[in-house]
Amino acid sequence: MGVIKTKGIVLAQNNMGDNDKMVTILTPDLGRIGCAARGARRPKSALMSGTQLLCFADFIIYKGVNSYSINSCEPIEIFYNIRLDIEKLNCAAKVTKIVNDVTKENESSYKVLQLVLNTMYMISESDKDLEFILSIFKIRLLSIIGFRPVVEQCTNCGEESNLRYFSFKDNGLKCENCGRQDKGAVEISEATEKALKFIIWAEPKKLFSFNMSDENKNQLKLISKIYLNNCLEREYN
Repeated sequence: MGVIKTKGIVLAQNNMGDNDKMVTILTPDLGRIGCAARGARRPKSALMSGTQLLCFADFIIYKGVNSYSINSCEPIEIFYNIRLDIEKLNCAAKVTKIVNDVTKENESSYKVLQLVLNTMYMISESDKDLEFILSIFKIRLLSIIGFRPVVEQCTNCGEESNLRYFSFKDNGLKCENCGRQDKGAVEISEATEKALKFIIWAEPKKLFSFNMSDENKNQLKLISKIYLNNCLEREYN
């Protein structure tokens, strides 16, 4: 038990009683935690702004025997533009849903939090295609949490060139010869191959710094959607 100071982003919020909230916060060191925010719904509450959905803030949290409660919070970024656009908000909601499903309490979540913040910034501040942003997010997230696809060589024969198929059966790229024999594999362009490699290995701040043709974006979207569903064994629409 004791007082903890941490940063985090609010992934979800639910009303409790007349004036309280229960918020789900993703932190770098505590993982995903549920916190009671007493009085946060009162008009003049000091906790009101920092406990909004998608708010990234400094939190001072009290840890009890079986629960957490927020003593104070100071907003750092509220991603205001997301709140003004229903399509941006819908995209952000998809991100928070997936992150809620793959994170737990008492685990290091620094890289996931960093990815979420970079993704929210792109949704809020850029004019990039939202589905493209979401595709990049999914592939990078899976790579962080232990489902990195094999992109260095063919998953079947080991060839390092001419990787023109993505295999969902073998979780990675395949050369043209091996890919044709994999009935479930998706044929991809050279640009999509390079994009997959970039998404996996790029520095966090440069992750969204590229663009693609609509055809290649659609390839990336298909791969990210099916691969996410397969890895997490859930159906994300």
